[in-house]
Amino acid sequence: MRKSYARKSYASIVAVALALSGTAALAAPQEGKKGTGLPVPRFVSLKTDRVNLREGPSKDHRTAWVFQRAGLPVEIVAEYETWRRIRDAEGTEGWVLHSLLSGRRTALVMARAKGDPEPVPLYERADERAEVVAKLQPNVIASVKQCTGSWCRIVVVPGSGRDLDGFIRQDRVWGVYPGERVE
Repeated sequence: MRKSYARKSYASIVAVALALSGTAALAAPQEGKKGTGLPVPRFVSLKTDRVNLREGPSKDHRTAWVFQRAGLPVEIVAEYETWRRIRDAEGTEGWVLHSLLSGRRTALVMARAKGDPEPVPLYERADERAEVVAKLQPNVIASVKQCTGSWCRIVVVPGSGRDLDGFIRQDRVWGVYPGERVE
């Protein structure tokens, strides 16, 4: 009796494995439907001042939102052909054409708490005892130059005047993962 049970179990395992491998082959993306092969999720930024956020991955889907801020960091959470499902800092998600995104890393300066208008210090070096170069308002967009896992060196290009180059605590920006290193 043991042998027949073992044979049935082995046969069941083989049948399940074959079924799963067949299912996996059917579920695998077909040629031309693949994404970039880059890690998902990952941060990128909006390339232009007008980006339609769609409900699905085609121009046939309704536009749910229009972003009007070039350089805004967004997180790619899925890929389908030439479409990327993105999420913004407030959690809004939708689909955009890949050509409207840039690999340039940017970050959004974040308030300590929602609605907190308190400016965020930008330091001369990665140390809270260092001189404060500027105080940044929440929602300012900055270019990310480097992150150590706890500090980021960023550059802010104000409307007029010189670029502001300095260090900010990594937990005060959105567009870089906690503990992420950026070279």
